[in-house]
Amino acid sequence: MLSRKEILEILSISRPDEMQDLSRRAGLCLEEQLGSRVYYRGLIEYSNICSRDCLYCGIRRSAGDIQRYTLAEEEILNAADFAAGKGYGSLTLQSGESASEAAVDFAASIIRKIKKRTASSLLPRGLGITLCIGEQTEASYRRLFEAGAHRYLLRIESSNPAMYRRIHPRGDSLQGRIDCLRNLKKIGFQTGTGVMIGLPGQSIEDLADDVEFFYRENVDMIGMGPFIPHSGTPLGAFGNYPAAETRLELSLKMIAAVRLAIPDVNIASTTALQALHPMGREMGLNFGANVLMPVITPGEVRKQYQLYDGKPCLDDSPEDCANCLISRVGSTGRSIAFNSWGDPLHFFADRHTHTGDEHEGAWDAERETV
Repeated sequence: MLSRKEILEILSISRPDEMQDLSRRAGLCLEEQLGSRVYYRGLIEYSNICSRDCLYCGIRRSAGDIQRYTLAEEEILNAADFAAGKGYGSLTLQSGESASEAAVDFAASIIRKIKKRTASSLLPRGLGITLCIGEQTEASYRRLFEAGAHRYLLRIESSNPAMYRRIHPRGDSLQGRIDCLRNLKKIGFQTGTGVMIGLPGQSIEDLADDVEFFYRENVDMIGMGPFIPHSGTPLGAFGNYPAAETRLELSLKMIAAVRLAIPDVNIASTTALQALHPMGREMGLNFGANVLMPVITPGEVRKQYQLYDGKPCLDDSPEDCANCLISRVGSTGRSIAFNSWGDPLHFFADRHTHTGDEHEGAWDAERETV
């Protein structure tokens, strides 16, 4: 772990030559720990129905200008077929938050069918599955794990309790979210979290706290990106946030800081980076990220899943996204690890604290491709 002083020094870098050196250091660290390959998580945004009312989110419960949807089971399975055919190796199933029994039943059923439908000689247990469907009970998490999901991303958005309260409605609890992360780890999930970078009133000390939180909570995956306002939300209307260039640069410095602080975790280069700069996702890869999430949500509903304004790729087909990302990764000089789950080595270095032994065989079987 980097010292707090070292983290703050990274987050305070301002000169172009310092940024270039930081990129080089993060790249060397990634190469030494995990290699240079980039792993895919085909992203299916299967429902925008949400029970929460977070002050920054375009699909918040009270948003009145969007059409709510849940994809039919066959639509999701067809998207999974596309991902398997393209050699993506893994999926991320994402939706608004709902802890209802019906929502959990639907997710568990889909997971089981995807696993069965996408099993092949290259991936004997089917596509790897990451879930991003919010806070659930421990019993529900266990059901989803037993159905076949083995990764879970639950972002906290800020580890500062006061900041968390400012960007969430009354009644939402940072501690409740942390308790969910700990339940996920206890069950055996490879566990991920993340934060928004460049929130109104956020300091570099807050961001250093976030890096220390990731280390302290021993997470395996990090999915973080710049705060991008949605004009239809209370936080988007507030307007008092750093310039886009500042938020982009802070995001790149955070990716590098996490890579250097926790070298063996998976870090996503998020689509939000591309919303601030046409080459944003390539920049993320150059600062130490090793995961990309090509969108495979059917085109007719993509515009109804805008968490922030200016989301890229809304009019692109899954085939367009596939071809685009091949070009983007190639421009960085790195290669794509096709037909691989691409699980974070951090999880396996610490697996004595996990209970998910049934997944180890799948990892061992594909280790030659990772």
